[in-house]
Amino acid sequence: MKNIFSSILVVAALVFSLSSCVSQKEVVYFQNSDSIYIQGQDIKQLYDMRIKCADRLSVSITCSDIKLLKDFATNLTMGTNEGNVTSSSTNREVYTGYTVDNEGYVTLPVVGKLFVRGLTEEECAKKIEESIIAKGIVFDPQVTVKFTSASVSVLGAVSKPGRYALNTQRNSVLDILAAAGDITDHGLKKNIKLFREVDGKLIEYKIDLRQSDVFTSPAYYVQQNDLIYVEPNRTAQVKNSPFFTFWSAGASIVSLGISVTTLVLAITR
Repeated sequence: MKNIFSSILVVAALVFSLSSCVSQKEVVYFQNSDSIYIQGQDIKQLYDMRIKCADRLSVSITCSDIKLLKDFATNLTMGTNEGNVTSSSTNREVYTGYTVDNEGYVTLPVVGKLFVRGLTEEECAKKIEESIIAKGIVFDPQVTVKFTSASVSVLGAVSKPGRYALNTQRNSVLDILAAAGDITDHGLKKNIKLFREVDGKLIEYKIDLRQSDVFTSPAYYVQQNDLIYVEPNRTAQVKNSPFFTFWSAGASIVSLGISVTTLVLAITR
């Protein structure tokens, strides 16, 4: 009888061991990259973030005469103004924040509406400078435009799901996953989904981090408001199911019963 119970325990342990084994091909990143990138490859994607509808922008305007900047500190009809004027012996600057409307325009005091959708920060700043000069408001403006609310969301089998700010112009999907604590042991590296809004349409990209061609994927560099979803593997899906919870509890009880029975038999023999 003791040998029977021992055999059951061995079989149970073997089943659990096999269920936890994962092929190396399923967990290794960038397979075969040595043969492709060891000699160096041209970077085909030089991505810069571009302005989209509903983006929040900060606009910093500097010129030699602070009096000429006073109109830029007034309240706006479009967007929310967080403006204030600062003065020093070497700098005359006004800082304001604006929201891009659903048509891709931003509204500035005096200058009016400017179409900025699709522009980079530098291109938008240049367009504002040209508009200010054309209206004769300031003849030596230096404009800086920055994103203030750009972020992406990460869901699924990662250590720290959440929303992550884009603090630089070029953020890869690997940067974001690293910030989220990387993919967990229950995540599928071969089936990462990235959802992106493009011209009013939602597009899904699939990313396989096991493959070295991930670096050439159109979804390699993330954009503001992207959603990244890491699909869990079958083990995680089973473990999260009510059946597995019931089965696991039952297995624990059975295991305890076998242990107690084995101990009793050993004592009585």
